[in-house]
Amino acid sequence: MKGLIIATTLFFFIINAQAQVWSVQKQALTINEVLNDRIDNLLPKLMDEANIDCWLIISREYNEDPILKTFLPAEWISARRTTILVFNRDKKNNTLKSYAIARYQVGKRIQAAWNPEKEPNQWNALSKLIDSLNPNQIGLNTSMDYGHADGLHLTEFNELKNAMSPSQLKKIVSAEKLGVAWLETRTEKEMALYPTLLAITHQIIKEGFSNQVIQPNQTSTNDLVWWFRQKLIDLGLSTWFHPSIEIQRRVSNENDAIIRPGDLLHVDFGISYLRLNSDVQEHAYLLLPNEKVAPDELVAAFSKTNRLQDILTTNFKTGRTGNAILAASIQQAKAEGIQPSIYTHPIGSHGHAAGTTIGMWDMQQGVPGSGDYAMRPNTCYSIELNATHTIPGWNKPVRIALEQNGFFNGSGFEYLDGRQKTIHLIQ
Repeated sequence: MKGLIIATTLFFFIINAQAQVWSVQKQALTINEVLNDRIDNLLPKLMDEANIDCWLIISREYNEDPILKTFLPAEWISARRTTILVFNRDKKNNTLKSYAIARYQVGKRIQAAWNPEKEPNQWNALSKLIDSLNPNQIGLNTSMDYGHADGLHLTEFNELKNAMSPSQLKKIVSAEKLGVAWLETRTEKEMALYPTLLAITHQIIKEGFSNQVIQPNQTSTNDLVWWFRQKLIDLGLSTWFHPSIEIQRRVSNENDAIIRPGDLLHVDFGISYLRLNSDVQEHAYLLLPNEKVAPDELVAAFSKTNRLQDILTTNFKTGRTGNAILAASIQQAKAEGIQPSIYTHPIGSHGHAAGTTIGMWDMQQGVPGSGDYAMRPNTCYSIELNATHTIPGWNKPVRIALEQNGFFNGSGFEYLDGRQKTIHLIQ
């Protein structure tokens, strides 16, 4: 992980000194480099694991399969007309050939394989290509448990069926396992970049939770939410969800949204950059006039919730399902006197990504389907959870809700840019 630390440190300097990210051109070059590496070095292994030697990804413009977008070069914003990608794996000869049954080549790795002058019908051209490849299994993106891997629409499926021969139709299988593995598996090149996203995310939160932005008794939670949104625009970044700010306070009759001394603030915030995503929740405390540090009771509650994070991540194990990890973690936390709620999810190409789901806020007994999915190495997770604490002087239990992103290498878990261990203090 030394290389990750170096990369993060360098980018901290850029953010602090210039408050900018890479140019769009540099981002595009990086995205394409990462994508080509994934196609060349990751995809063949995943196709072998799934026992699928022909993978079809079919989309129409403005109605894209979620997986298709992870194969498009940076220069492509969406599918064009009907875009059909075909990946054919020859394990015996250790080759992977990529085709686009479309009018255009798709990046440098996916060559155009349709000549409308020779075969005007795009679907017939696809059928002829499949005949020439003669695969054993044809994977289509259909899934009961993952919307990410269920991107084949009915219209395209009907067109495909009408064009395919009976022998081809018999070879069709769900590509769910392959699609989920493609989305959740992170490569070395991606992991050299991912800490940067978290460094930027943490720095923006730190600035937002400061007197540079918050004027006590004047700034509202809505003001702060829109500051976060504007900050992203100013930096040339985007997000995959609208931020939120919540207040917990001692006095029950002050229910307005103005941020006041003594308030415990909570933010939920994330960014999208270089086709990866972050998702972070942190807390800040607005000091009372006579305070220099946060109250001991809040500090203790925060530390106890950090402990819940540790309990969860130490239960990560290759091959263990999300539901098994959830059950073991909740049992251990309760035995240690912690009132837990765990709703941790994969993160990467999507914010709420495909992979091992470890609880949902309303499913603490386990999540059917995605919770039964076994954890795999080289995957990233958003450690999202909370613990409630009874604190004297507070009219109701205090909820410490934390979320940080990290990497599971198959034997251990590591946060990508550290995690919050102390409450942000605002003067």
